Amino acid sequence: MSPFIKKALTDIRLNRFLNLVTIFTISLSILVVSVFLLFFENAGRVIEAWNQGGRAMIYLKDDFTMDMLPELKERINGLGNVQGLVFISKDEALDRLKKEISSSSFLKTLQGNPLPDALEIKMKSYNSLEEVEAFAEKIKAIEIVEDVEYGQGWLGKFLKIFNLFKITGYAMCGLFFLVALFITSNTVRLAFYSRKLEVEVMRLVGATETFIKAPFYVEGLLQGFIGGILGLVILLITYLMFSSGMTQGVSSYIYFDIRFLSMKTIGLIIFVSTFLGWFGCYLSLKQILR
Repeated sequence: MSPFIKKALTDIRLNRFLNLVTIFTISLSILVVSVFLLFFENAGRVIEAWNQGGRAMIYLKDDFTMDMLPELKERINGLGNVQGLVFISKDEALDRLKKEISSSSFLKTLQGNPLPDALEIKMKSYNSLEEVEAFAEKIKAIEIVEDVEYGQGWLGKFLKIFNLFKITGYAMCGLFFLVALFITSNTVRLAFYSRKLEVEVMRLVGATETFIKAPFYVEGLLQGFIGGILGLVILLITYLMFSSGMTQGVSSYIYFDIRFLSMKTIGLIIFVSTFLGWFGCYLSLKQILR
């Protein structure tokens, strides 16, 4: 093991409290940043799912008959951007509903079938929600169509939350990084002053600046690395606890599941947290050893 690493580990052991505070601060900062990145990655996949094509339900009026189906399909296909159409009769829709809420007593009180005939449509790619809305309006203009449902209420709210979360995320990430940087640099400063006499002796015997600074840099790197790993572990545990069943509310309209951060993002987070520890040390030593 390198003597610089040994010295850094000894300093961490002798100043446990200060180093624990630094590691915890870095891990908290990384946790906050990782939460936003987790949201951004999954939100991006939702938007990408729509860009690659989404599903919509076309509900038909009560006077619809099966004789009208071929012409209706032809008119909808003629609008373009249609990847597939599946007819769902009101009886089939009721059977699906009974299977989904078989434990409910509500269906037993029904005097007939209140559900409409419908077409399930698979749409091709779109560049924006506005294009989806324009396409839905064209379908609704067909006389036999009662309504078109493509998750517009949910998706519109989602996009608003996404934009708000993005602005908040940038501000929070910047704030927590500054706090982590401040704590790290001050920890190194305190560790340096606790060894000030030792540093002066090393200078008198001819030790180079690199030899004096190296253990502090290693200490900062270790603090950043451990803090990053700890933050990701906390996020992973939280993700595993709350991710189950979160996708059911949107699966009716888009094929989507919540996923943890990609390996590329995890690697980037660990690199940034390690650099954060080193940079805090660098700023501190630059001021002290002028």
